Amino acid sequence: MAPLPEARLQAYIRPFSFTGLDYCGPFNIRIGRATVKRWIALFTCLTIRAIHLEVVHSLSTESCKMAIRRFIVHHGSPREIYSDNGTNFVGVRNELSREIKAEELSECFTNANTKWIFNPPLAPHMGGAWERLVRSVKAAMCAMQMTKNPDEETFATIVREAEDIVNSRPLTFIPIENGQQEALTPNHFLKLSSDGVTQTPKRLKDDRSAHRNNWNHLNNAVDQFWYRWVREYLPTITRRTKWFHDTKEIVPGDLVIIVNESERNGWTRGRVVSLSTAADGRKRRAVVQTSSGLLRRAVAKLARLEVGGKTGSD
Repeated sequence: MAPLPEARLQAYIRPFSFTGLDYCGPFNIRIGRATVKRWIALFTCLTIRAIHLEVVHSLSTESCKMAIRRFIVHHGSPREIYSDNGTNFVGVRNELSREIKAEELSECFTNANTKWIFNPPLAPHMGGAWERLVRSVKAAMCAMQMTKNPDEETFATIVREAEDIVNSRPLTFIPIENGQQEALTPNHFLKLSSDGVTQTPKRLKDDRSAHRNNWNHLNNAVDQFWYRWVREYLPTITRRTKWFHDTKEIVPGDLVIIVNESERNGWTRGRVVSLSTAADGRKRRAVVQTSSGLLRRAVAKLARLEVGGKTGSD
């Protein structure tokens, strides 16, 4: 099992500096007498596990760009964005790479060289950090028991409610007794409390000391939340729960079958052309030559054929 990426372990940084992006939907909403589809762009902070939701009107690159811009207005420009290989995500990344100095995208990404990292195709387990939260958002929205398709304003409100519900979930233990400290949640880093209601600072002697001490009070509160994150939450995500034993590594030239659970009787055969080495020295991504061309896949989705792997024959 691979070690956690650095983006999951970056303490004492601005929330959403390392962001995962995915879509969920479509959802049907009512506009007048017509029924139209809307999607939700889910941005998740890979460090504190907070989410930010944006309603998007289509799966186009242009709509994705505007959703990212609205997200940046709220939380600032991220250092790195992680996603799957959706065509809209690829389109935004390509435009960012090609036109980073152009006025439109420099405004969209606030002149920051945001790095966009794609997971290999057909490897949803590599995006588990945001795939699991997509399920949480759907569960929160289903719990609201909508009896009919909502209008656009109602749907936008429901999305915000779902966002707050998910950001209020405990990351660590839930205290048994009322007198114990409440469980750490993503909202502690975004709103300084689990429900967004913060205690007013104590009355101070004069305005100058009030200004100075209020600022110190704020910084100390945030530092305490990060201290709890390191002490309570970090140990829970560093444990490895599967894939404890080594297996024979795939090497260039091996004959493999590409595993694809979405296709029935879809046994795509190919030969490994090259492999990428991860930071821990393991081979986790491969380029496979098939009859339809070169495909990039996760090594976990390749099944090596023992016979004919080195003979050069198919």
